[in-house]
Amino acid sequence: MAIRLDRLLSERGIASRSELRQIIRGGRVRVNGQIVTAPERHVDPEADEITLDGVPVLRERLRYFMMDKPEGVLSVTEDRRQQTVLDLLPPELRRLRLFPVGRLDRDTSGLLLLTNDGDFAHRVISPRSGVEKRYRAEVDGVPDETDVRAFAAGIVLADGTRCLPARLELGGGSVCFVTVMEGKYHQVKRMLASRGKPVLKLRRLSVGALELGEAPAPGRIRELDAEDLCKVLKGWSTVK
Repeated sequence: MAIRLDRLLSERGIASRSELRQIIRGGRVRVNGQIVTAPERHVDPEADEITLDGVPVLRERLRYFMMDKPEGVLSVTEDRRQQTVLDLLPPELRRLRLFPVGRLDRDTSGLLLLTNDGDFAHRVISPRSGVEKRYRAEVDGVPDETDVRAFAAGIVLADGTRCLPARLELGGGSVCFVTVMEGKYHQVKRMLASRGKPVLKLRRLSVGALELGEAPAPGRIRELDAEDLCKVLKGWSTVK
């Protein structure tokens, strides 16, 4: 289906429509090898070869974002009845086919990664990568040193699921911090519940060495740069 050149490039996240009009009029865009200076020119994204400064632009650009996920929002790409994290994105980002890297429960807040890079997502989620996820939990009860030792040994849940050794830090009173390297279903909540300390409030603070920050900012979204990505996965490169 034919579409305006400036609109197509805008939807692919290249730049804003106003910026693209200047770029196109400046002779930096070619369609099938020919310079095009009319932003309103109609092109076929399925058939036409489009380049900007000699670089193909229809090749999917890999993008990476972090969000301070609010409570009450689902970490899925689509739901007909409830609000999802993608519903919180501005229109220009919704076109990028982003998806959550792993999931945070509906009532859990904090750091959630979004990307269109499946390889990156798999690496972050896989326990083999050793990417730590750190949470702050408020529980019903007071965690103690016996809980710390149990987490370090590896919790076995009621259904027989064995969790990898994890780190539990005491925060004083009913507050504790949990660091895990895997993401089993409701894992942090189930681990604490198995110790008789059901979770009342849970917030993810970091993924790898990438930290959310101290001040809560529900719904905040920020694009990650190369330095951020290396904090998540040491030595990660977006160049494939």
